[in-house]
Amino acid sequence: MYFLFGIYAVALTFIAVYCSSQIFLWLDYRFSKRKKDLKKGIEKASLTDNLPFVTIQLPIFNELYVTERLIDNIMKMNYPKDKFQVHVLDDSTDETVEITRKKVAEYKTKGFDIEQIIRTNRKGYKAGALKDATPLAKGNLIAIFDADFMPRPDFLLNTISYFQNKKVGVVQTRWEHINKDYSLLTRLQAMQLDVHFSVEQQGRFSGDSLLQFNGTAGVWRKETIASAGGWESDTLTEDLDLSYRAQIKGWEIIYLEDIGSPAELPVEMNGLKSQQFRWMKGGAENARKNLIRIWNSEIPLKKKLNGTTHLFNSTVFLAVLTAGITSVPLVFLLDDVQFPLATYFFGVFIVSTLGILLVYYEANVRAKFQSGTYLQRLIRFIAYFPVFLSLSMGLSFHNTIAVLEGWSGKKSAFIRTPKFGIQSLSDSFKGTKYLAQKITWTTIMELVLTLYFLFGFVSGLIIGNGAFLIFHGLLIIGYGTITIYTILHLNK
Repeated sequence: MYFLFGIYAVALTFIAVYCSSQIFLWLDYRFSKRKKDLKKGIEKASLTDNLPFVTIQLPIFNELYVTERLIDNIMKMNYPKDKFQVHVLDDSTDETVEITRKKVAEYKTKGFDIEQIIRTNRKGYKAGALKDATPLAKGNLIAIFDADFMPRPDFLLNTISYFQNKKVGVVQTRWEHINKDYSLLTRLQAMQLDVHFSVEQQGRFSGDSLLQFNGTAGVWRKETIASAGGWESDTLTEDLDLSYRAQIKGWEIIYLEDIGSPAELPVEMNGLKSQQFRWMKGGAENARKNLIRIWNSEIPLKKKLNGTTHLFNSTVFLAVLTAGITSVPLVFLLDDVQFPLATYFFGVFIVSTLGILLVYYEANVRAKFQSGTYLQRLIRFIAYFPVFLSLSMGLSFHNTIAVLEGWSGKKSAFIRTPKFGIQSLSDSFKGTKYLAQKITWTTIMELVLTLYFLFGFVSGLIIGNGAFLIFHGLLIIGYGTITIYTILHLNK
């Protein structure tokens, strides 16, 4: 009994530490922003007529539904035609290649500097494509956009002026969501991403912590890429890896919360799970790769501590899964009267949840980029936050597998998240290519865990131990919903 409770307590303690780090980011977000902006002097400066040459890189792989939209959007950039080039880094193996070829030819006839760069192999995946294309870039500034992004015409004009500061190596913008209201799934994703692109990113920037380039919707100084060692493909999050290596070298990352870059959210569960797997495993791989490098560097102690907690973020799913699995036998082994610490440690879970509630309220209700009246935002938040919390718990098994693979050094392919050109409620992804074909063993385990936590919930009711009822109820909803969506979104 004591062994199980010890594991449970350690897991909840790790969750509490994670939530505490989020609260500290919230404090930096709320109270340090103005001071930090004035200190760094990041106000956008005018460039007059001396605009730098920019290379725009568009890494794509089998994106037949969005590649035309991407290129059309990029070519609307409000920037002199002779001051930028576009490289479509096309690793595709399907009809995307021909679609891209025709679209590139169309814009070439209009006088644009645009090329389709096709590799004979997909070595290194996205990181490999970027690495191979960097020497071909004529510009010292390189903007990168994934296939589902639709940056506004003034993107370059709003970002490149910050590079007049010679210490700035990267400028990152906030992701927006063109299909946020498409479904419950997209609404819940938007909730999480809005936290990352407000409280987390702006909080880290305001608090002078280590930041990350998010893989897209940002601009790199070519010199920064080279001095940091270039793009490397030994992790699934090459963007996070290069970001940390660049900052250790002394380069700064500017984060612009006020500049939004619209993009398409995954609309089906299997695509979302592949994205989550890549992000979670990549986070663990980067912790394994870069933690020693961070602590051996000369960056300030605060940055080392914040960077460490950042790289451990994905490991919180292991703690959630561990706490959930050990809590079921504890329903029978612990009694509120005989073992009052059980209730105390569950109280840690409640307090941690309140901390996360505060952070998500800030990003989804108070943040100035949210639409609607305050009352409308508040009602939406109250309705969706409990569902978001339960589905996040429901992803804990899937994401834990990713984290364990990352920490153990197991390698796997870069599985891109398919996009289907979904923008309005009338759009559909049914019957499209790129949908998953079969049920995996992880989905079977998610069903098993749904039943496992249902057993724990019912047992708690029967024997009168209510300490875990809320916890188990959220886990049942989360795992059950994840399982149902995964099966429903198969290509049958």
